[in-house]
Amino acid sequence: MSNYMKSIQNKSHHDVIISGAGPVGLLLACELALAKCSVLILEKAEDPHSPLKQVPFGIRGLSAPTIEALYRRGLLQELELHKRLKNPHQNAGQGSRRQVGHFAGIPFHEGDIDTSQWTHRLPSSTATSLLSEMQELETVLSRRAETLGVEIKRGMAVSDFHQVSDGITVQAADETFEGQWLVGCDGSRSVVRKAGGFEFAGTEPEFTGYTAKVDIADPSMLKPGRNATATGMYLQSQPGYLAIQDFDGGAYHSAEKPITREHVQEVLRRISNTDVIINALDIATTWTDRARQATTYRNGRILLAGDAAHIHAPLGGQGLNLGLGDAMNLGWKLAATIKSSAPEGLLDSYQTERHPIGAQVLDWSRAQVAIMRPDPYARALQAIVRDLMSTRDGATYFAGRVWGIHTHYDLGGGHALAGHSVPNFEFEDGTRIGALMHDGRGMLLDFGGNAALKSLANGFDDQIKYVSGYAKQQCSLSAALIRPDGIVAWACDNDPDGSEVEKAAARWWRAQSR
Repeated sequence: MSNYMKSIQNKSHHDVIISGAGPVGLLLACELALAKCSVLILEKAEDPHSPLKQVPFGIRGLSAPTIEALYRRGLLQELELHKRLKNPHQNAGQGSRRQVGHFAGIPFHEGDIDTSQWTHRLPSSTATSLLSEMQELETVLSRRAETLGVEIKRGMAVSDFHQVSDGITVQAADETFEGQWLVGCDGSRSVVRKAGGFEFAGTEPEFTGYTAKVDIADPSMLKPGRNATATGMYLQSQPGYLAIQDFDGGAYHSAEKPITREHVQEVLRRISNTDVIINALDIATTWTDRARQATTYRNGRILLAGDAAHIHAPLGGQGLNLGLGDAMNLGWKLAATIKSSAPEGLLDSYQTERHPIGAQVLDWSRAQVAIMRPDPYARALQAIVRDLMSTRDGATYFAGRVWGIHTHYDLGGGHALAGHSVPNFEFEDGTRIGALMHDGRGMLLDFGGNAALKSLANGFDDQIKYVSGYAKQQCSLSAALIRPDGIVAWACDNDPDGSEVEKAAARWWRAQSR
């Protein structure tokens, strides 16, 4: 027995310790607990509530992969904000001209999007986007995590840790905790990332961003909505609720100076070209467009997810969705590794699948910043992009990127659905695929009633379940293997005699048995 295992015999031991109780850490904990892993979350903040997590500052747009993930775990029905909040900005359009997203502040509108181009989104699909807030998400996920037996300790900032070959020791608030794995979901200034020796490569900022709630003497001096000016940008979502971009190279944010009423007023006057007067500063924080990504998401028994693994400008709300995608991808893979049911290399595929997605989002953010600069070159690019976004194909492309419709993994196999989110097939009795995934298990979907597939599934009934029947729309499929995260691992088109399905299933079985 190793010294590590001896040391934990008389101590509380968890399969996974997660640093950070934000939405990413909480969703990851839920996924692990659903797979019967013991999970401890250590959270720095004592109080999970903050005005910056609530409307309007806490508003976040959820993209299609996030919405599907919540739906497949029975969590989507617990979100309420989107039912009453459709347009968070006071100058939002209506009908076909309703703004449903933006790129670099340039809006695209509901009526310009051709959803028929997204051929695998069936009538039974969930929404492509909806609004929530950070506090609502954390409340819903915390409740689910605790129901599943996750232990959450608040006011416990991870300060140090030590890993050996078969475990890890974590220090937080003068206490020591033992586990097999440590996952850093502790945000952009991640202690886990820094102490874990991860390289965080990327680009430096172009601007300092401000989020502020202020009392303005005359709010009508500022235009509502998002306004690009000759010196930057300001957004007034509601009177007194501001977001400002000052292209100072991120200097003020980096200086970590106090954010005073006088300073915010000076910046706002310069950006808006008005003599606006701020009577009082209620809340203020700064941020930048610094774009960095860990070169690897794993170092031994330490893993990263969410902002701990990648940071970028919060333009278009991509960061939260990217982090939640990390959690869904990592959860089932880490659980299978802990339960010794993972094929060789499964946990390494977290890096190979999620790192490219993160890199794409960082470049998407950089591209937005490039055309938001207050100079003639950027304004020329803005005009061209605006023209493109006003076309049906252009709006559809940008919506597909912003909403994550095109997000997929390169799994090979040649089938168009492989690596993509499984369509929400609806069976003749009204049951839908998403509703069958609440237990977090994979699924062998058989539209042809192939006895060999049923027999194969029975051999893996602790990992996957066999589902057979006819769907209202089958996308020409005969069978498909669905991963616990809802991604199609392989699929086979119409196969009358079942021979191709059996071959594909046999290849998958051999891969699992290595």
